[in-house]
Amino acid sequence: MSLRKYIGDRAFYSRLSAVMVPMLVQNLITNFVSLLDNVMVGQVGTEPMSGVAIVNQLLFVLNLFLFGGLAGVGIFTAQFYGKGDEEGLRSTVRAKLCFALAAVALGLVVFLCFGERLISLFLHPGEEDLNLAATLRYGKAYLAVMLVQIAPFALTQTYSSTLRETGETVLPMRAGIAAVLVNLVFNYILIFGKLGVPALGVVGAALATVLSRFVECGVVVIWTHRHRQRMPFVRGLYRSLRVPRGLLKQILVLGTPLLLNELLWSGGMTMLNQCYSLRGLEVVSAFNISSTVGNLFFCAFIATGNAISIMIGQLLGAGELERAVDEDRKLIAFSLALSVAVGLLMALVAPLIPRLYNTTDAVKALAVKLLLIYAAMMPLFSYTNSCYFTLRSGGKTLITFVFDSLFVWVMSIPVAFVLSHYTGMPIVPMYAIVELLNLIKCAIGFFMVRQRKWVVNLVGKSEK
Repeated sequence: MSLRKYIGDRAFYSRLSAVMVPMLVQNLITNFVSLLDNVMVGQVGTEPMSGVAIVNQLLFVLNLFLFGGLAGVGIFTAQFYGKGDEEGLRSTVRAKLCFALAAVALGLVVFLCFGERLISLFLHPGEEDLNLAATLRYGKAYLAVMLVQIAPFALTQTYSSTLRETGETVLPMRAGIAAVLVNLVFNYILIFGKLGVPALGVVGAALATVLSRFVECGVVVIWTHRHRQRMPFVRGLYRSLRVPRGLLKQILVLGTPLLLNELLWSGGMTMLNQCYSLRGLEVVSAFNISSTVGNLFFCAFIATGNAISIMIGQLLGAGELERAVDEDRKLIAFSLALSVAVGLLMALVAPLIPRLYNTTDAVKALAVKLLLIYAAMMPLFSYTNSCYFTLRSGGKTLITFVFDSLFVWVMSIPVAFVLSHYTGMPIVPMYAIVELLNLIKCAIGFFMVRQRKWVVNLVGKSEK
């Protein structure tokens, strides 16, 4: 088998870099600052760190719900852009705005009514005898402030996703950089009480996040409306929020499975963490450290996946179907090669980063073991992530729902539930067994992509 099929030319990698690098830089900076934030909160103590980690896990479900809804519409945004249909593009942005508003309202209702109960699901005694009541108190205080950032975050994602899908990846990166710098500076000031400000601990961390969300939102929205020549979809955008019935039906048909997928997948990840939390609050703390570090390295695959969605979506919308198949194969190969390098680098730093936290030696040691497992699984995560975005680019959202969420709920969660509730298996082998189930998912993804049912032009012939 010739390797040339899996390696692109200079022009291919130039296009990939133009799409991927700005998103990668933004994600790296965002997650690096998140790591620094996490370390700062970790300096306050294990209980505050655990309370913040639990709330962020719950907010993660809302964020993925938002991403899923916007991504479902974004399939059409990318293809309308590839076709050159400005009015169709504008209609998709209106659909995104309507969904974002609904997501914000739903999130506020859930967290205001059930926030304390949801946090309590993760609080279980372990070997380290940590204070569960204090952890709940810190979590509630952090959540109360974090509710303010939901609305600006939703508006930012509405605009940023549209900019990326229409080829403007640099501005969201710049806005993200500005936001994380604000977050970092105010975290230092508000958490530890610098420059005459009282030390606010976890509340200070939440306030810094809220400020950064408003900064990011302001940068993205103001820039977009000031550059109407480059972003003509904003002309008359708010004259109406009406979406053509035919397009709305298409969005609902293709977007609903994607929305449900993100909701159920993020809910599944939260359920897995809840199963792991039965081994004690120290496990919650160790997973907080390992997941924060892991997210920094996973940025490479988030950026690659989004690049697949954008590049392949545009080719499909332009009617270049065979070229889409060829470039998708090369993108998946690139992602796999990248995963090996990223996994090795993560394994090298795994013993070092947990030392930065003000927590027990047992939590630090457990975090290192979890990080090493995460590093070893990088190629599996990379391949399944690439398959997911390939299927999504062609509108096969029902297939992605089966591939992603159904797998988690039918395979991963039952195994984790049985091992955590009905055996005394330690957390490290339990976690490794659950993650190795991704081998099955890789096989499913291989056959789904190879069948080429995702090779579909959803928006008709190109007008270019």
